[in-house]
Amino acid sequence: MRFKGKVAIVTGGASGLGKATALRLASEGAVVGVADINDSAAAAAVEEIRAAGGTAEALHIDICVEEDFKTAIARMVDGYGKLDILHNNAAYTAPEAISQDTDILEIPVDIWDRIFEGTVRGTMLGCRHAILAMRPNGGGSIINTASMYGVDAFYKMPAYGVSKAAVIHLTKQVATAFGREGIRCNAVAPSMITTPLLEASIPAAFIEMNAEATLTGYLGTPEDVAQAVAWLASDEARYITGHVINVDGGSTAHLATYSDARRFYDTPAQG
Repeated sequence: MRFKGKVAIVTGGASGLGKATALRLASEGAVVGVADINDSAAAAAVEEIRAAGGTAEALHIDICVEEDFKTAIARMVDGYGKLDILHNNAAYTAPEAISQDTDILEIPVDIWDRIFEGTVRGTMLGCRHAILAMRPNGGGSIINTASMYGVDAFYKMPAYGVSKAAVIHLTKQVATAFGREGIRCNAVAPSMITTPLLEASIPAAFIEMNAEATLTGYLGTPEDVAQAVAWLASDEARYITGHVINVDGGSTAHLATYSDARRFYDTPAQG
């Protein structure tokens, strides 16, 4: 029960990585605000937490709307007295953004702007209003969701990758500016993570290619990411701030020729 007496908010908490984090924090005693643009899905996640004996509230947050952050955080502070943890997880990942984020020659400028508005501006707004709420309590922990595509460049998805790189630098900026106020800020950078949405929207061959590029030989789950977020949120990580934890099965730890080298050296010589 590392988080008994703690109050947390998870944006994008109704599904995927956010939901896994919300469930994990609640299972260890935190009061969790499940914040999402999808109100019905947030309510369902809250019911799941309550059915397991946890405490949670459904919050409406559109990450492009600053007032939503103010209202949601005020509700948790008014109801539970403080805010200790923010998992700043939500990003702009609408289907039209994913399909049109091809390369910088082709991506519509309005799609580029929307991705940056949601992913970068939205993460900044979460940090801003969490910091304002955490200050009276003497500090807290913010964990932003970045991506391995923000750590290293990919062939496609330039807006997604560059926006996640901005989230990484924002994380370091917040940690630097507010560390002496007891506010820690870190990020997790997941690789491709297995979710129902992933399996429904990404070709199986591309998923397999990503699994092959890991050093573990398999893709991670939302729970793998949630465990890293929970550790960064906990007092066990009290001396960790301004860092990015790559939750990627080693995808960004090796040379680009890793998979080719495995095939070359592990295939028996012919003739």
